Formats: sequence, structure tokens, C-alpha cells
Amino acid sequence: MKKIKLIVKTNSKKYPLIIGSNILKNSSKIIRSNKIKFQKCMIVVDRKIPKKKLLELKKNISCKKKIIHLFNPNEKNKNLKSVNIILDKLFKDNFNRNDCIISLGGGITGDVVGFAASTFKRGIKFINFPTTLLAQVDSSIGGKTGINNKYGKNLIGTFFQPDLVVSDINFLKTLPKREIICGYAEILKHSLIAGKKYFSFLDKNKFKILKLKTPYIEKAIKDSCKIKKQIVELDEKEKNHRKLLNLGHTFAHAYEAETKYSKKLNHGEAVILGIKSAAKFSLSIKLLSEKKYFKIISHMNLLNLPNDLNFFFKKKNINSILNFMRSDKKNNSAKINLILLKDIGRPISNLFFKKNNLRNFFTKELIN
Repeated sequence: MKKIKLIVKTNSKKYPLIIGSNILKNSSKIIRSNKIKFQKCMIVVDRKIPKKKLLELKKNISCKKKIIHLFNPNEKNKNLKSVNIILDKLFKDNFNRNDCIISLGGGITGDVVGFAASTFKRGIKFINFPTTLLAQVDSSIGGKTGINNKYGKNLIGTFFQPDLVVSDINFLKTLPKREIICGYAEILKHSLIAGKKYFSFLDKNKFKILKLKTPYIEKAIKDSCKIKKQIVELDEKEKNHRKLLNLGHTFAHAYEAETKYSKKLNHGEAVILGIKSAAKFSLSIKLLSEKKYFKIISHMNLLNLPNDLNFFFKKKNINSILNFMRSDKKNNSAKINLILLKDIGRPISNLFFKKNNLRNFFTKELIN
């Protein structure tokens, strides 16, 4: 596969996004060619990353001092305690703002490291090597960092753009199918936001993409990155247009919180359920036609994606789910702000609903 380079241009920073196969071994060359210089670096690595991959990256980073910090990525560890451990090591080794912190892992690792980078002396250089499909197509782009607390997901965070993102597709071959499905959730979300040609490509090639077949997986990743890049460039701080990227996420974050961020439901699976809920709610208020709704749902059902809320929740969970939706960071009133669909490629933002509107919806959706 030929290496792909996209340039993300925001008001705060311009940075390259490199996509390719087996490019981890060229890390030093990629960093040098993009004129990123530092004397020290900390590599924060997901504990599940194969040791040989970590050693390959360490070997190919050129600087005077390198320290390794192993991180166990899960939603429960996505917190201030994990961030403070990283910051403490940076202070003890006398890092300065011209040094660098590198993330090697999925979306949770990137979020935690990005937040730490943004708060250390008001900003240290940050390079992201996303290793999951979800991170490569979504969370590594756009500069959102975030950690969780007892009130919900990603409620503490910053907008802090990386200096460089390097996505090596070879990492995807090591992932279990469940992780590939997680990433596919964000690819699907982007296609529903961006337009029918993107959704049609997914619909035609969905099985090949999930099996990581060339050139379908490469095109899916590139298209997804381009869609997010264009939206982020228009609205870096999520004042307006960028809110569209939250399609399904107000539902999804509440579902994750209600399951206490357990392994029963991971982020990508929650997003899939959230997209279905957003589509179903769009249908229920006559915003989305039945024809378009069933086209979306048929796509999801054919892939055997998680689609049944009753497997995870009961009617007794409704009030708690609504409270989590109400505390979502996009809300600034007593109502719940949702991103819904009028058609494939026609998302609608800033739609506000009372809790009772959603309570009625969930009452019909949940059987017991």
C-alpha cells in the first residue's frame, strides 16, 4: 500500500496524518521529515501491544533519553489518577515543553496521553501512534482529549491537537474481531454524516472491510479520516458543525456509563447501539423515513452488529440512562441535545428534547 498523507489544518495547529502499512519501522524518518525535534520522550504504551512492536518504535525514535510507561487501557483507568502518574514521571525526569510524549495504543490511551500532554506545563509535544481501527479513523484526529469521572464519560478534557499522527494498518491484524467492529462503528457514523456515496461504498464492501481486505480497508480508513478532518477544520472547538460527529454518542455514552464501563459493552459497541437509537428516534418523530431507516438498520443487521438494547438494559435503567444523557457535555439547558438523521448524509444538530420525550421512547424500546 502506498503511504497516505493528510494535513489537518486547525486554528491552533497544522499537523500531518500518515496512514500506511508497516510504517512503524520508519518512525524516526517520519518524525524528522515533519521537522519535529525533541531531546527526551516518554512512550506511553498499551500493555497489550506486542513487546516487539514497542521495541521497534523505541529503536526507531531518535533522541537522547527515552522512558517507557506501561498503561492498562480501560474506561475505569481513564481518570485523573492515571494522568497524574504520567505527569509525575515527566516532572521527575525534568521534561520541558520542547520534549515529547508519545502514545502507542488505542483511543483510551490516546485520550489519556493527549490530556496529560495538554496539561503538562500548558502543553508538551505530542505524537500519536493509534493502534486500533477506532483510534485510527476517529479519536486520533481532531485534538479532543478526555477522561471520565463519576458523572459520565469524557467530562474532563481539553482541545489539544497532536504534532503528528502515524497510523500503521499492520496493527489491525493483531486485533480481535470485536475491536474491528468497534472501529467500524465510527466508519459507519462518518458515512451517515457525510453522504450516500460513502455509505454505498460501505454497504457494498462491508464484509471485505471487516476482514481487513486490501484495498477496501485502506479506502475506508482514508475516507473516514478525510470526513473527520474536514469537519474539524471547519469547527475545531465544537461550537457548531463538529457536533455532528456526536451522532449516536449521547445515547452511547449513557449506555457505557450505565453498564459502569464494564467489558459487557465497549465504546464501539455502545456507538453502534447509539446510532440505532438515534435512527429509531429520528423515525419515531417522523424526521427519518421508514425506507431510509430500514436501509441503515438492514446494513447493521447483516453484519450482526450489537443491536438489541434489551440484552443490556431493562426498564428500571431508564431514569439512570436519562440522567447520564442529561449530563452529557453538549447540554447547556434542562433539555437533552441530540444529533439526529433526516436522511443518509443529512444529519441535524441542536435538536432539544425533554426527558419525558426520551422516557417514552425507551419505554417502548425496552420490554421488561
